[in-house]
Amino acid sequence: MPGGGGGLKFARMNKHYPVWLAALSLSFAASLSAQTAPVRFPADKAANVNPDTHLVLTFATPPTLGNSGQIRIYDASNNKLVDTLDLSIPPGPVPGAATGVTATYQPTPYDYSSTVHATNANTKPGTPSGNAFPTPDTSQLTIIGGFTDGFHFYPVIIHGNTATIYPHNNLLDYNKTYYVQIDPGVLTTADNAFTGITGNTGWTFATKKSPPPADAPRLVVAGDGSGDFNTVQGAVDFIPDHNPRRVTIFIKNGTYEEIVYFRNKANITFLGEDRNKVLVCYPNKETFNPHPANVLTNEWPGTFPSRRAAFFADHSTGIQLINLSVETSEYGQAEGLLVAGGQNLLSHVNVVGSGDAIQLNDSVYLDHCTIVGAGDTILTRGPGFYDHCLIQSGGAMMWIRNTAASHGCVFVNSTFTPTREPGPTIARAPSNNGKGYPNAEVVLINCVLGNLDPALWGPIGGDTSNMHFWEYHSTNLSDGKPADTSARHAASKQLTMESDAKTIADYSNPTFVLGWTPSLAPIILNQPASASVAAGTTATFTATVAAVPAASYQWQFNGAPLKDSPGISGATTATLTLSNSQASNAGKYTLVATNGSGAITSSTVMLNIGATAKQ
Repeated sequence: MPGGGGGLKFARMNKHYPVWLAALSLSFAASLSAQTAPVRFPADKAANVNPDTHLVLTFATPPTLGNSGQIRIYDASNNKLVDTLDLSIPPGPVPGAATGVTATYQPTPYDYSSTVHATNANTKPGTPSGNAFPTPDTSQLTIIGGFTDGFHFYPVIIHGNTATIYPHNNLLDYNKTYYVQIDPGVLTTADNAFTGITGNTGWTFATKKSPPPADAPRLVVAGDGSGDFNTVQGAVDFIPDHNPRRVTIFIKNGTYEEIVYFRNKANITFLGEDRNKVLVCYPNKETFNPHPANVLTNEWPGTFPSRRAAFFADHSTGIQLINLSVETSEYGQAEGLLVAGGQNLLSHVNVVGSGDAIQLNDSVYLDHCTIVGAGDTILTRGPGFYDHCLIQSGGAMMWIRNTAASHGCVFVNSTFTPTREPGPTIARAPSNNGKGYPNAEVVLINCVLGNLDPALWGPIGGDTSNMHFWEYHSTNLSDGKPADTSARHAASKQLTMESDAKTIADYSNPTFVLGWTPSLAPIILNQPASASVAAGTTATFTATVAAVPAASYQWQFNGAPLKDSPGISGATTATLTLSNSQASNAGKYTLVATNGSGAITSSTVMLNIGATAKQ
């Protein structure tokens, strides 16, 4: 299925502990059953800790978060208080919220309990930027990405037996030793055995002597502390604004539960280790971090975006997200991903949100992506080109708000499926309290449609004379046959090759739609694996490659190019099949992927041929 990534199943089923945290829990399970002290991360007296670390306590049984008391971090060299988290103050302006509130996201329960901002000057509220609503002293805040307003956040999040403590961003430093204090009642267990951590020796750790080199072309993020940074935000903050050279942030497998926000960045590639095992997520939404006041659009210079996403790329260019997943774990108006800034690219990415699951406010190219939401799943103001993407939605698939200055959204070889019955429409353009979007544009070319509303477009209000709700060669997901377009909305248009060949060709070209030419040198996301088969049976090698434009492929056997022949197929595709493996086929195989931006060779894999299979 185009896009891949599991769609809605991913959205509801891929809730998991970080890989490293799960391993930590398992390895200490036996000892915890006999001990009352929780396992600590970083470990007590640990060295070479990244300053952006979270603090993690793993108990023998699920802990409960209290509604009073403090968590404090001190500089051990002078006993200076560095950070304070106060459990007595609610997290933010969520109606009805209270300290200790539990939010659930089925089927896995989440306990997003709250604390508040520290007394540090850089988290003091009341200095709004971009006309954002000032936040009161009674709401918890942290500065993210240098944004001068604090974001509301949950400094303690509980999953099962594990409580993760979130110090305020950028308060810890390199070449320091810190100690942690936790008041009694902040965290309790059923046996009441945990009574906090006191003194200056109960939990100490030392940070790394120095950061990575300033000109490092590649930074590694790993939640277990084995990389350059523990958090995605920590790596982003390290890269200077408007950086002219590309930097790759490689993110190891795990769940990174954090708001990621950055502004005025350039030429950053976020590359995940595994698309479905790298998850950047957060329980953020409109009522938790409200939209800036008096800002109707977010794309203009000097403005600030909605603050309700899990991952923000704000007024940033040349940003690439590859082989990972981003998600908000809240319902309501809540983006998984928000992008403001041009010439950005997503490839092999899962984006999961609720209403307005993805918001794109300038030009973006999307390749083999899955986007899942509850309604108005795609909200855009700038041009977007979607190539082999999967869109799943419970309500209208998108609400397009482009002006005459740019194209809207173009989908080529993409798939649309509903998550409820009866199915929703593809796109709507309501008058929106008298203000319409008369230049809204959505174009479908060679797309596959699930059981959607037969009208496909709507509701539509206002002047439609300059709207482009166009469709060419749509087919049914159920049977592959041409879609029945007889009930389409009157404001839409069916393109034909006889009358609209140039239009179809233009809109199939991302450069025409975006105003720039997207490019990505081939990256092997999943390497082929060695195989051992019996003589006469089938052997298959396959790899997943991200490349824009799409790569050409050439399999090599013992260093020589292969050709399709009897028993060999797919020699110039991503999947090589040997249907009648013989001893002469045993040896070394590699895949070379090439496009106009570069070439890459896969790891070498072996084919071993055993005895002929018994009949």
